[in-house]
Amino acid sequence: MFTIWFLIWLCFDLSYAQQFYDQTPCSSDDANYPDTNHPGTRYTCNSFQPSCRTFMVYRACQRFQTISNISNLFSIDTDELLSLNNLSSALQTLQLGREVLVPINCSCPGQYYQANFSYIAHDSTPLSEIACGVFEGLLKSITLVEENPVKEHNPKVGYVLHVPLRCACPDNFTSSNGVKYLVTYPFIEGDDPTKLSKKFGIPQHDIEQANLLAPSATVYPNTTVLVPLKAKPVIHFDLPADSPPPTPGFLPTIPVRQTAKQSKRKKLYIAGSVVGFCLILVALLASGLYVTVLKRWKAELFQFSARRSSITSCSTPRSSQLSRATTRSSPVSCLSPDLLVGIKYSLSNFSTEDLRRATKDFSEDTKISAYVYMGMIENVQVMIKRMRFEDTRHLIDVHSKINHVNVMKLIGVCYGESDFSWSYVVFEFPASGCLRDCLSNPSSPLVWHRRTQIAIDIARALHYLHYCMVPPYTHTSVNSRNIFVTPNGRAKLTVFGTTPAAGSSKESGSTSSVGGWVAPEHLLNGLASEKVDIFAFGIVLLELISGRDDIDGKLSKESIDFLGGGVSEGGCFEQLRNFMDPCLKEDYPLAEALCLAVLARACVEDDPMHRPSMDDIMKVLARMV
Repeated sequence: MFTIWFLIWLCFDLSYAQQFYDQTPCSSDDANYPDTNHPGTRYTCNSFQPSCRTFMVYRACQRFQTISNISNLFSIDTDELLSLNNLSSALQTLQLGREVLVPINCSCPGQYYQANFSYIAHDSTPLSEIACGVFEGLLKSITLVEENPVKEHNPKVGYVLHVPLRCACPDNFTSSNGVKYLVTYPFIEGDDPTKLSKKFGIPQHDIEQANLLAPSATVYPNTTVLVPLKAKPVIHFDLPADSPPPTPGFLPTIPVRQTAKQSKRKKLYIAGSVVGFCLILVALLASGLYVTVLKRWKAELFQFSARRSSITSCSTPRSSQLSRATTRSSPVSCLSPDLLVGIKYSLSNFSTEDLRRATKDFSEDTKISAYVYMGMIENVQVMIKRMRFEDTRHLIDVHSKINHVNVMKLIGVCYGESDFSWSYVVFEFPASGCLRDCLSNPSSPLVWHRRTQIAIDIARALHYLHYCMVPPYTHTSVNSRNIFVTPNGRAKLTVFGTTPAAGSSKESGSTSSVGGWVAPEHLLNGLASEKVDIFAFGIVLLELISGRDDIDGKLSKESIDFLGGGVSEGGCFEQLRNFMDPCLKEDYPLAEALCLAVLARACVEDDPMHRPSMDDIMKVLARMV
């Protein structure tokens, strides 16, 4: 176990050179951007080089338009700035937007790299304007807020702020490639990695690799990237420009007298606020009423098993009881009107004729697997599954608690007319099909960054089921045939709400079932804890890495034995290359592949206590995607 986690640590150290690009805006510390602390907000330290001398790029603006002003802002010697930027006079007025290289000392006082500066607040400027205006996005406003506990994010005049600007030092991986400096560069409107590579005279691929940027990725103003350089930076200003560079956004605040028109507009704003408050109050009352109705409906669902026995005594034809056009049950129906109303509000109620038309009368051409079909309903591609009536009730209850982008959405339900013990559920159906089919298609193989994105999508779905649902939900049937891929390469997990029966194969310590390679404790003892899902997730990772459809797990388990230790580093990498999917053609980062392989090896441990939790897995994958 120690060897596995040591290898995980080792592969992190190999990939530390690849810091994350944070695409959220500089000022994303308000309610519009709640997820502001994801990887990339600040650059993580590495153990190889805890401090270094490096550089950042600053642009001349109206308030700081001379080298003298810029040197005072950063407390740097004027002559050093003049020499570095090939300028002769400290008082020369620079063109607005002119880029200036600033030398900095980058250190690691804790978890993150930072270049420490101080700034004296002027004119009660908000922290967001200081971070994104004065310092041009070289740090995010949330970082400035965390480092300076100022009331209402608006420091008083004369307040001395601690400003930890973003920077990073090369680690052993980047240093081995000759990289000596990682220059912090803030994007402005019109910038992109292509222009940046020409500006510094380096390959665009180096910039993308250092920041984990996909090829042709979209970048945003007021965000930063690291520029890996093998020598001291030199900016090429003689590049042909498509359009003149925009003026930096920071401008000093100038008091303006309030006109009569503005006063009238202010009154309108106040009146609009009062009306808006009243509307919000009405919405809250309506929400409370909705929650009350929803609780009543759920109570009916839990009691429905007891009522099920009375359904068989009904003399009214069952087809008329659950017709799609019916808004309430018939007077002699044994189903509660409140239950049917709840289902009506939550799901579409399809008829058997609807499903027959959608699946061409359940033809073999539309069959995906046993009792599962695909079809078109109102020009929407759907997946239709036949289930027992009792399982359908449980499935509806489970999906009433799920709201996640990486879980297949339950669209509707259809109750059988001739045999009421069976029913159908209708799910959304991504056009690319299941993950197993995507991995088995040599004509259009999944590229590496798609595979890592699929891994973290499924991890997010399982993390949601394990930690966000009340009570926590164990899937117990995670496999590549229950994972579907959207046209844009994102993954969705199907949740059918039932626990599959265990298989029978027990040879060589491996386990199998119809659903795939299964955790030993689930096969032998029927235990269904979240560790069963962790085991299954490890199998999905192995399939993403190798592309193999390994039903009994024997081949995969033998292939990853080298990760248990006892193999030299060179032999480890060579065996890993042999295990990788040939369709990738070595077009993948070896450090990332090792991370996923070691993580998969930890997930498929026979002892469930030795497997990581989904929380641990999310922390591992967050460093890769």
